[in-house]
Parts: sequence; structure tokens; C-alpha cells
Amino acid sequence: MALLLAGCSGSSLGSDSTPSGGPIRIGLVWPQTGVYKTVGDDFARGWQLYLDAHGGKLGGHEITTTVVDEGDGKQATRTGIKKLIEQDKVDVVVGTISSDAVQEVQPAATAAKIPFLATGGRPDNLQNLAFTWHTSWQNRDAGAALADYIRTTVKGPVYAIGPDYKGGWDQVGGFVDPFVAGGGKLANPDGKATFTPFPATTNYLPYLNAIPADAKAVFAFYGGANAIDFVKAYAQAGLQAKVPLYTGGFTVEGAVLTAQGAAADGIYSSLNYAPDLDNPANRAFATAFQSKYDAIPDLYNVTAYDAALVLDRAIAAAGANPTSASINATIGKLGQLDSPRGQWRFGEQHAPVQPWYLRQVRLDGRGRANVVVQTLTTLGQ
Repeated sequence: MALLLAGCSGSSLGSDSTPSGGPIRIGLVWPQTGVYKTVGDDFARGWQLYLDAHGGKLGGHEITTTVVDEGDGKQATRTGIKKLIEQDKVDVVVGTISSDAVQEVQPAATAAKIPFLATGGRPDNLQNLAFTWHTSWQNRDAGAALADYIRTTVKGPVYAIGPDYKGGWDQVGGFVDPFVAGGGKLANPDGKATFTPFPATTNYLPYLNAIPADAKAVFAFYGGANAIDFVKAYAQAGLQAKVPLYTGGFTVEGAVLTAQGAAADGIYSSLNYAPDLDNPANRAFATAFQSKYDAIPDLYNVTAYDAALVLDRAIAAAGANPTSASINATIGKLGQLDSPRGQWRFGEQHAPVQPWYLRQVRLDGRGRANVVVQTLTTLGQ
């Protein structure tokens, strides 16, 4: 992806009272290394697809973009967001996949009064959301969307497992809490979900071999390289044909599904997008994406694409000389958006109110894909 780098110091928009009318500077915080690098690549593709379709402009204005690496942990993100705000003087921040990264970017952007459009998971402990907007999901939603379905479909206890960091706690907890509250039983020996060291764990066989014999299903959340290792280990442990695996959709999404190969066959997941959704926006998006990249689109392409869509609409509505403040104000007034995932809007907590789908990994003629089985529910706030 060709990125235009900002070449001068000082804010391109100037102060709120004296806008300069220059290009709008956008800082992109996406993983370029580490466990989630493939997700960063997916974000870049979706973002660029929207820009290509709109002459490289957003809201009719020229933009410049600067990318910093989210990496695997908080330190890389902390360094990156400091650079974007203090050195590059960005007017808007877009990006992040992990909860650790969000917890570094969000307070920094809020303190600087810069809109932050997050393209990945939102942890459940953020404060002061005035400048924070997620075009993606709340971490607990993927598991919550599946809880009642699994409880009423699986006849017996379910084993729950995920990575030991904020994103993993939220994703797995989103399933466990409503599942147990509804009368479901965990198969974990201590009655609590199992968490594996993050990101260091690469061998999941010891954990999988410890799953009790009475477990009738497994719920898991992993992403990036960890998801590849986990799903392959699940098949290697002989569980694939015996114990149904349900996941937050991120575990079988995008490049990781290709890398997982046949080990992913049959896995059920919940997510707010699938490439075979039949709506006008997705038909146009999927066609354009496959034409440009010769690949099936995924959710990460969509959340970055939608971040560009949100900014396009908000900047256009912010007047001839948009400011960070005026862009932020117009984001909150956009209303319903026609997205490849289906129509959605920002809720009171600036997270998407959107449908969630049950999907299953199947061969669909072109390769493996997450095929929609049914709509599960609508979540968000």
C-alpha cells in the first residue's frame, strides 16, 4: 500500500478557531510485526480499498497518513502514539487490534482531544469515551452472542480457554458469564476458564490433553499466530472430529484461516461479518476487494474500510475547514451506516450496534470460508 507521509510539522488543521485548510493528517496504529501482523496487513487493505474508490480523499479533502507499529504489547503502541501526537501532529487516529493497544492510544488521544476510530477490540474498562469511536466490536460481544446458542444446543458441559491478557479475559468472559448465568456448566476442573500465557504460548497440546472426558464442546478465543497454533493443535490432539469447537470468529478469520487449512474444517464461530452476506454494500465491497487483491474479504478489511467510511462522511459534514473537534462532533451525528456487515450505527457508548452471525468453516468451491449458518442476535451500545 502506498502511504503518503506527512512532511511538515504543526497541525494541518490548525486550532479549532483558526483552521488552516491543509491536508488532514491521519495516524494509523496497526500491527506491522508480532502475533497480529497479518491483521495489520488486512487493515491496510480495507483502508486502501476505500481510499482508492474515493480518489485518495476523505470528505473531499486531501489526507496524509503516517503508520506506527502496534507490535505485541503496550510499549510499541505507547511509543507510536506519542510520536503521532507530539511529532506528526495528527488530527485523527485510526487503528489498533489488541486491547493492550487500545488502552495506550485511547487516553492519549482523549487528552489531546483527537478523535480515535478503533478498528479492533474494545476492552470493557475504558473511561471517558468522548473522543473514542469503535468501528469494530466490544470484546465481550463475540462470546456473548454464542452463549445461549451453545447452552441450548450442546447437551453437556463446555470447556472454555483463551489467552491470559485483557482481550482474552473479555472475550472468554463474554461467553462464560451469560452461559453460566443461564444454567450452563463449565467442564474446566475448577469451574473457571483456563488462560494460557500470552503471547508466549505456542504449544497448546498440554492444555488440550487436559480437557476432561465429559466435555461436550469447547469455547475458545485466540487471534493471529496463536490462533493458527491452537487450531492445528486441536486437530493434532484428535479433538476435531470428537468435540465441537466454538470460537469467537477472530480465531478463524482472515489469513489465519488459510494457514490453518483442513484443521479448521467444521469450526463454528460468531462474528459481525461473513464474506457471503447478501446485502448491496457487501456485494459491491466483496467484488471490488476480490478484484483488487484476489482474496476473500474478512472482518478486519471491513472495520478499516468502515473507519474510512465514517471519516469520509464526518469530514464532509464538518464544513469547509474541518477541525479535530468538528470531525469528532459530526461522527456522533452520522446515524445508520450501510456497511458490508449490514447496517449499523454508533450506540450511546460509541460502539457499533450491529448483528452477529453464526458461521461455520466449510469448503465453498473457492477454498475454505466462514459460511453464515444463521443470525444470532444484535448487540452493541
